[in-house]
Amino acid sequence: MEAEIQPREQPAPVIDPTLQALALIPARGGSKGIPGKNLQPVGGVPLVCRTIAAALAANSVGRAVVSTDDPAIADASSAAGAEVVTRPEALAGDAASSESALLHALEQLAQDGPLPPLFVFLQCTSPFTTGAQIDAVVRQLQTSSANTAMAVIPWHGFLWSRDPSGWGRGVNHDASLPRQRRQDLEPCYLETGAIYALRTAPFLAARNRFVPPLLPVEVDGPAPEIDTPLDLAVCRQLAGLLDPDPAGGAA
Repeated sequence: MEAEIQPREQPAPVIDPTLQALALIPARGGSKGIPGKNLQPVGGVPLVCRTIAAALAANSVGRAVVSTDDPAIADASSAAGAEVVTRPEALAGDAASSESALLHALEQLAQDGPLPPLFVFLQCTSPFTTGAQIDAVVRQLQTSSANTAMAVIPWHGFLWSRDPSGWGRGVNHDASLPRQRRQDLEPCYLETGAIYALRTAPFLAARNRFVPPLLPVEVDGPAPEIDTPLDLAVCRQLAGLLDPDPAGGAA
């Protein structure tokens, strides 16, 4: 269960509409499933550094900021070209939400100057994020009335859940009718978890990344997430096929 984010009385931050989007990358040190996960290498490059490289390759991003409680992550992030916000221990445990890290980082950055009207929340667990994908999500947010845009990929399969009795129930199809062709199913999308573009002021008010209206943005390319050691092993194998150069940094 995620720790509740307690609202605090803060002066309203100054928003400068002329500033480029800010990339915020939460990267705490603790991880039970994969120890030191955010520094684990894929294609020879630590996950946090891959995400920083993708952020800095995006034309829409003016600066990349990593929020971390871990000195080793802070050092790696600085060397990769990111600014670092030191996250307090209370916001770095297993129960702490990503939103709590984002809110803390924005509050700290607002003390040093105006915030941009948009920011991008990027997750290190998506090692193949590219600058072009970030730009696509930001562009869709900028040209819409949405408050949140998120990266998604199409899902073409038949989804099932269980009813209260435990029996199977179709989610995106009606199993009592003749079997549909996959291409005739209502479009469904899988949230990649890699990229979220948000309008800064509405996010600060709602304290939640999903501020309606919400806009799913289809992105090209594979979007595996690393949650388990097997995911990490698979992504390391994929790096040889998907990385644009032997050094690994996603561009």
